[in-house]
Amino acid sequence: MNMMAPAERQRTFAGEAVVPGVAAGEALVSAEPLSFWGGYSAQTGEIIDRRHPLSGQHAAGKILVLPFTRGSSTTTAIFLESVRAGVAPAGLVTDRPDVFLTLASVVAGEMYGRPVPIVALGADDFRALATARELRIDQDILSVIYH
Repeated sequence: MNMMAPAERQRTFAGEAVVPGVAAGEALVSAEPLSFWGGYSAQTGEIIDRRHPLSGQHAAGKILVLPFTRGSSTTTAIFLESVRAGVAPAGLVTDRPDVFLTLASVVAGEMYGRPVPIVALGADDFRALATARELRIDQDILSVIYH
């Protein structure tokens, strides 16, 4: 994480380490769920759902904050392919455990040795991330730098 500018503040949350791990990066935050099938490019890491608030943003190497995913098991396949291609988010923060993201991360760990850390926060803590600039996941602890 970078040095904090005078206007920035830092906060720490304890969540549930759905998939334990360590990751840090720029925060990419949305209060809207995302369907990875037709919504995320497994080749580039771009959010391609043109109706999603993060449309056009690239999540590769960032900490993606979504309440949960929409859709079905195809999310698992697209997310797993993005890990293989090296364009997956560095970590994920959700407001509840998400079975499809969890499955993809666990399988990515088994197949490629690259599980993606996932932390689930309570709804109030999740909403507090709306203006997060940088995030660091360390097992079940989420450190946040705000604008």
